[in-house]
Amino acid sequence: MAALFCAEGPDPAAAGSLSVGVGPGPQPATVEVCVSGEIVSESAGFLRETLLTALTSHRSTLLLNLERVTACDASGLEVLLAARHAALRAGRRLRITAASRSVGRLLQLTDTRYLLT
Repeated sequence: MAALFCAEGPDPAAAGSLSVGVGPGPQPATVEVCVSGEIVSESAGFLRETLLTALTSHRSTLLLNLERVTACDASGLEVLLAARHAALRAGRRLRITAASRSVGRLLQLTDTRYLLT
């Protein structure tokens, strides 16, 4: 997937073990964000900046594919919820289309699945 970061986007060096791809979504007026690796405190800032850049760069629904996320801690959940809030403020949607077992478990334990799917 080709990245669509704008010039003022996040610094890839801050990603740590996280890989994020942003590109056209499968439906019209959607942008797909594919994330793989660990969404933990060390990489959460990078993901936050990437999602906010995607929100401000595209007037579309953000579809998050988190199927290849191997770990997600509380800082990762905070990023997802903050990005959802930013999307709502901008009149857009953000939803998870696929989640790994670890992400699914975190959403279940925190009763936040309904906010992001």
